[in-house]
Amino acid sequence: MGGTNDAWMAAAQQRYSPRKVEKWVAMAGAACTVFGREGYARASVDALAAEAGVSTRTLYNHFPGGKADLFRTVVTWTSGEVKDAQLFCLQAVLDPARPPRPEDLERDLGVLARGFVGLMEDYPNHFALVRHIHAEADHVPPEVLDAWREAGPGPVGHALAEALEGLAAAGLLDLHGDAALAATHFMALISNTITQQSHYGVLPLPKEETERLIAGGVAAFVRAYRAG
Repeated sequence: MGGTNDAWMAAAQQRYSPRKVEKWVAMAGAACTVFGREGYARASVDALAAEAGVSTRTLYNHFPGGKADLFRTVVTWTSGEVKDAQLFCLQAVLDPARPPRPEDLERDLGVLARGFVGLMEDYPNHFALVRHIHAEADHVPPEVLDAWREAGPGPVGHALAEALEGLAAAGLLDLHGDAALAATHFMALISNTITQQSHYGVLPLPKEETERLIAGGVAAFVRAYRAG
C-alpha cells in the first residue's frame, strides 16, 4: 500500500530541496486539517496559512492557485492513500487466479465489503474531505472534482469492475453485460447507508448495525448478480 504517494514523494525529493518538500508536506497536512474542519467554502487562505505556521505569501509561493490548488493537492493525496488501500484489499480478497468456490462467494464479498467500509476509520481526514465535497459540490472548482475522481474513485471503480468480470468468467456472477454498473451497485449496497447514517464516519454506528448493513448489502448484491 501507499505506492502512489510514495512514488510521488521520492520524485519530489530528487527534484526539490528537502526544505521545500518539508514545507510542502507541512502546508498540505495543515490544509487537510482546516478543510476537514471548515469545508472548502468556509476555509480562508489566512486560516490555511496560520494552521501551517507560514505567511500567506509563502503559501502562494508553494501553491500559486491558493485555496483551490491546496484543496486539489490534499484531496488527490489522501485519495491516493485510500485508493492504494482499497486496491490492496481487493487484490488480497479477490485473486483472479484463485476465484472462490460458489459456496464461498458471499463470504468473500463480505470480507471485501468490510475491508472497504473499515477504511472510514483508518482514514478519517480523507472521508471528512469527501463529506465536504458532496455537501459543497457547487462551490468546489470542477477541475478539483475531476482530480479527486481520477485520483481515487475512478481507478477503484475500474479495478472492482475487472474483479467482478473475473468472477463472471469463473461462472460465479452474471453481470448482465455491464460490469461497471455492477461495481457501482456493489459499492452502493455495502456502504451508502453506512456513510449517510454515520456522516462519513464522524458518528460511527454500533458495530452490530454496521455488520447488519454490510451483510444485507452483500446478500442483496449476490441475489441480483449470482450466475444461474
